[in-house]
Amino acid sequence: MTTLACPVPATARDTILLGHGSGGRMTADLIATTFLPALSNPLLDALGDSAVLRLGSVRLAFTTDSFVVSPRRFPGGDLGSLAVHGTVNDLAVSGAQPLALAAAFILEEGFPLAELRALVASMRDAARAAGVPVATADTKVVEHGKGDGLYVTTSGIGIVPEGVELAPARMRSGDAILVSGPIGDHGIAVLSVREGLAFEGDVASDSAPLHGLVADLLASGAAVRCMRDPTRGGVATVLNELARAGGVGLAIEERAVPVRASVRAACEVLGLDPLYVACEGRLLAVVAEADGARALAALQAHPLGTGAARIGSVVPPGGPPVTLTTLFGTARALDVLTGAQLPRIC
Repeated sequence: MTTLACPVPATARDTILLGHGSGGRMTADLIATTFLPALSNPLLDALGDSAVLRLGSVRLAFTTDSFVVSPRRFPGGDLGSLAVHGTVNDLAVSGAQPLALAAAFILEEGFPLAELRALVASMRDAARAAGVPVATADTKVVEHGKGDGLYVTTSGIGIVPEGVELAPARMRSGDAILVSGPIGDHGIAVLSVREGLAFEGDVASDSAPLHGLVADLLASGAAVRCMRDPTRGGVATVLNELARAGGVGLAIEERAVPVRASVRAACEVLGLDPLYVACEGRLLAVVAEADGARALAALQAHPLGTGAARIGSVVPPGGPPVTLTTLFGTARALDVLTGAQLPRIC
């Protein structure tokens, strides 16, 4: 007798599943049914990478994020540097110049002090390199078996310069969609260590602070509509979020999306789609069609944007939120994932 099981996790349950942390449909459902009804307010309801609030004549961006990546060290980074980069980037793609970070450490009894010191040193080095200090911190310890070694939560504040207005609602039909470099590096780098896999060619995380790249893009004079960093759920998930928030359609050309040969090969072996694999040092930007070339040149002139490319355009609503023209020339809806393609990736 054969027992069949659906590979898509059911969402109508009374407990949290790993898929709720995927950044995909289950995450969106959890936010919509649990968090927003209880905590709804104009700042939170925008669901941006950062909340932007005015304090007198100053606009502040404020963000928070938790990092539970497994393993804690991977090619190109570790939990310490990732916590800095992830929070700096959430501020940057909101148009803010990062000012300072806060860090909270949840430690499990028995965690090696040597590993903790190494990860904190990595956080220090990443913060110094980014020019964004860790201004305050907190530490808590839980009993052995009640945690997973170490979790880190970081928050950040930054100043949004006058004249910088970024929001999905600003997107217009014809606008250019840009990505700052090859996608999927981070997720595959983490997976290679987690599963003990070796792929042809080096695969390292793209984890990096993006505020310098964003500053150059904004300084180019291009009319930037909005930006996001495609972490959990990858590029496909962020594109869907932007399309729904902006009330537009997005048309993507698969052949235009930059993916390293080693990452593409790894995804083919593992049955993964690089469009859903997390990045930690890439951004998506939507800019006015007339400024597409100028914006792309500004990205490509920065060391973190040399592989930048235009991957599509904003189109009128009416069809799927995101449409992908495949390598074979056919068009299909590019939807969000229900479950987690790669859990514990950031």
